[in-house]
Amino acid sequence: MTQSVVVQVGQCGNQVGCRFWDLALREHAAVNKKGIYDEALSSFFRNVDIRSGGDGPDIYKGKICSLKARALLIDMEAGVVNEILQGPLRDVFDSKQLITDVSGSGNNWAVGHKLYGYRYRENIVEKLRKTAEHCDCLQCFFIIHSMGGGTGSGLGTFVLNLLEDEFPEVYRFVTSVYPSGEDDVITSPYNSVLAMKELNEHADCVLPIENESLFDIVNKIHQMINSGKLGSTVKQNSVVTSSAGSAKSVQEKPFDAMNNIVANLLLNLTSSARFEGSLNMDLNEISMNLVPFPRLHYLVSSLTPLYTLADVNVPSRRLDQMFSDAFSRDHQLIQADPKHSLYLACALLVRGNVQVSDLRRNIERLKPSLHFVSWNQEGWKTGLCSVPPVGHSHSLLALANNTCVKPTFTELKDRFMKLYKKKAHLHHYLHIDGMEQSCFSEAISSLSDLIEEYNELDATKGGPRTDPSRLKIAV
Repeated sequence: MTQSVVVQVGQCGNQVGCRFWDLALREHAAVNKKGIYDEALSSFFRNVDIRSGGDGPDIYKGKICSLKARALLIDMEAGVVNEILQGPLRDVFDSKQLITDVSGSGNNWAVGHKLYGYRYRENIVEKLRKTAEHCDCLQCFFIIHSMGGGTGSGLGTFVLNLLEDEFPEVYRFVTSVYPSGEDDVITSPYNSVLAMKELNEHADCVLPIENESLFDIVNKIHQMINSGKLGSTVKQNSVVTSSAGSAKSVQEKPFDAMNNIVANLLLNLTSSARFEGSLNMDLNEISMNLVPFPRLHYLVSSLTPLYTLADVNVPSRRLDQMFSDAFSRDHQLIQADPKHSLYLACALLVRGNVQVSDLRRNIERLKPSLHFVSWNQEGWKTGLCSVPPVGHSHSLLALANNTCVKPTFTELKDRFMKLYKKKAHLHHYLHIDGMEQSCFSEAISSLSDLIEEYNELDATKGGPRTDPSRLKIAV
């Protein structure tokens, strides 16, 4: 069994990460009734004899002693990490796997990347190596961060560069939360574009998520539950925004519901690495099959169902609806409509009591309404994991390499240029050692090139499907 390590950076990264570990423990507890440390748990957790202070060898067989998350927590403002260490999950994190400061990055990418990055470089590398040493077969690093602040965007992408240098063979999946247009951080367009250049160059896969989409999904769920339109009760623990049944016992915070959606995305993404299935999908297969060009590695994600009704069985019609919803605008985790854009490839990760025949039937049903590039008309990758999420009988995570991400990047570029044309706030960045104005011009050039690559693909949409020319053999 392979192992993965989660690196959560900044306030947003640590809050989302906290929800992921909380819900992952709930999921394993629902399956692992006997409290045995098994391969499923070993993928993200170590089993440690705490009598040795956590430095002793991992215990691979028998009862669970003390579970420790394979995680590194980094934040230059200690508030969120301290909160985690005082909460119900305090025993899950090894105190030696934390890196914090007191002053924060002041919503400045340069402070996070150039200042704190170089100050904490050796400490970060040492802790990453220590975490990796506890893995038998390290397959993947997951970075969770936000793009709008200073620590998440700056130090988060610095860590991404370090991972490429130190562990070039290990896949780097990045979950990036993008700010909305009404973000209260004025410099967020600068931070996001500077971070985008690093994501373009150093990530294997990026799962972009927009705060605005998360907010819309939370509101939609609340409206449906409270309006009585459903005409039925919602099954307990089935709402993707819910913390019910988890270790969390304190008052929920405003962002918890949004963070739970991202945590559920990661739970579904890693389900094949943690549980058995008739058609398991390895994490490295996602990058291999969904990323035809190195820079076009941004995957649009959608989750279904958002909740399950308590008194409804699962006839095939409801199963078909789940697949249809995955391609609808309302279920995307960015503001996008993939059905009206061009697919390079698409992965469907299904969990629960779903047959391969159901999967194939729905792909055939949906294919005519989806536009795939001419050279990859059969660009589907599928995975079936037999263990459903808690509260559900089945679920679906769709990952689409689709040109519908382009408007998100174009809007970000426009917001960046409004500030940059006036050179507004530049001085806050340029007084940091190693930060020059060329960093900004290179970053916006990188983003413009990325947008242009998507434009070129979009230009081929709707064109005639031509067979690739074949080699002619001289006789």
